Amino acid sequence: MIGIYLSGTGNTKHCVEKLLTLLDGQATMVPIESEGAVQAVAANDEILLAYPTQFSNVPYMVRDFIKQNRELWSGKKVFCMTTMGLFSGDGTGCAARLLKKYKATVIGGLQIRMPDSVCDCKALKKSIEESKKIVRDADAKLEQAAQKIKEGSYPREGLTFPAHLAGLFGQRLWFFKKTAGYSKKLKVSDACVGCGLCAAECPMGNITIKDGRAVPAAQCTMCYRCVSTCPKQAITLLGRKVHEQCRFEKYSG
Repeated sequence: MIGIYLSGTGNTKHCVEKLLTLLDGQATMVPIESEGAVQAVAANDEILLAYPTQFSNVPYMVRDFIKQNRELWSGKKVFCMTTMGLFSGDGTGCAARLLKKYKATVIGGLQIRMPDSVCDCKALKKSIEESKKIVRDADAKLEQAAQKIKEGSYPREGLTFPAHLAGLFGQRLWFFKKTAGYSKKLKVSDACVGCGLCAAECPMGNITIKDGRAVPAAQCTMCYRCVSTCPKQAITLLGRKVHEQCRFEKYSG
């Protein structure tokens, strides 16, 4: 099994690496934005597809990746995994339905709660100790899932009809416009010094540096890499102020 993943602030990357290591001792994984992601899908029959849930939906970048490579999914066995701050509903199911359309076999789903990474929103913020406990609980859940998979019993979180209803009515209908496409709402304040870190981090290549300042386009996939890494806290997306810059490394000690 190979891991194809989108990770904004490190949560999803950690979960992919943890699960693959537990399953076969080798963490073979490829970020979805890399040039080798398409070749990795083509060359492997069993794929772990992982991404952060956004309002009980799949990041648009991931949906695009599935659609643009529709001819590669036929006959593939895909295990979907999502990370979430609190609630996912059918976060795995959204990708699973699309993959089935392209004749992939979805062999399971796993939804893992991780520390909140939405830097410009106070809603789900926890203390460092609380976030570390969330990571410990996530690791324990991944260990349990790996054992079940080794026994031939794949988790099916987010793939059932009740989960579909929970995701649809719990979040997706209310926040559909936020996830219906790429966002054009990334904002850069006058605090920007044009260091270029955000441009280098963006998986979409959505940010350029012009006249010593970061300039966003309309292709933001809401991964929050730029917001969490900006040294001047000059970038926001959903909110107006950066409350806490969140990276997995902060909670992994």
